[in-house]
Amino acid sequence: MPEQTPTVTINDKSYKLDDLSEKAKQQLVSLRVCDQQITYLQQQLAITQTARASYARVLHDELPPNGR
Repeated sequence: MPEQTPTVTINDKSYKLDDLSEKAKQQLVSLRVCDQQITYLQQQLAITQTARASYARVLHDELPPNGR
C-alpha cells in the first residue's frame, strides 16, 4: 500500500505539507499552538466559573437571614 502524503485543509482546500513553504509551515505550527492555548484557556475559564459559583453558594448560605 503506498504511503499517503500528509495534507492540511485550510478554507476547504487541501494542501500537501511537502508543498508548503517553510514560512507557511511555521505559521501552521503557530496556529496549532494558538488553538491549543485557546482550548486550555477555555478549560481554565470553565474551572474558574465553577469555583466562583461554589463560592457564591457558600457565601449565600453564610449571610444572615434578615439582610438590610
